[in-house]
Amino acid sequence: MTEKSFLESRRADICYNLDVISEKIAEAAIKSGRRPEDVRLMAVTKTVDPLFINFALDHGVKLIGENRVQELLKKKDELHLDGVEKHLIGHLQTNKAGQIVGVADMIQSVDSVKIVKEIAKQSLKKGIETDVLLEINIGAEENKTGFDVGEFTESVYEIAEIGGIHVKGLMSVPPICENDTILCKFFENIYNIYVDIKGKKIDNINMQILSMGMSGDYEKAILCGSELVRIGSAIFGPRIY
Repeated sequence: MTEKSFLESRRADICYNLDVISEKIAEAAIKSGRRPEDVRLMAVTKTVDPLFINFALDHGVKLIGENRVQELLKKKDELHLDGVEKHLIGHLQTNKAGQIVGVADMIQSVDSVKIVKEIAKQSLKKGIETDVLLEINIGAEENKTGFDVGEFTESVYEIAEIGGIHVKGLMSVPPICENDTILCKFFENIYNIYVDIKGKKIDNINMQILSMGMSGDYEKAILCGSELVRIGSAIFGPRIY
């Protein structure tokens, strides 16, 4: 296979995958009593070559998510980003906050009050406000970051007093589950927390986005209330490390 035919094949695969995923998102949204446009698709670009990301962007993707600060900074100038949002979705270390604030349109993986304060500090230095989602460790997994469910409401009230950020919603990655009933229970628990915080009407806490669901479970996440799904391998194929 020539390089040209390989690239044409990759473009066709990515575009086909996006069309199929968009149809499934629309069907799940309708089943959940919403409109297709009420659920956003994020293309997760971790380890994906900028050339292939551009195939997706040229096919209509308007939101991308990167896991690592350095990877986003390295790729961004090669991407067709006109009208496209860039989110950071991986764990953010405090010493990297200054590099990503003002570059990412949103930081979804805000997993502690400590990192909230650092993002706020760097935002105020640059004279901006940064949109964030608060990440919940819904399965209380030791190997995952995120706010503890039992302490979350107290943390939210503390975060509400911090300037330089806008909390726009929640993000979560439930434990890997082979049992759909158990998986959906995790999604439902996240949704219930989202609704509960929204109902409290806390200043500077605006529950507008619920980000949950990835390549293997996004349809179930939508049925349980997700408003943004983060999809990588189902678009671009298996990651190459």
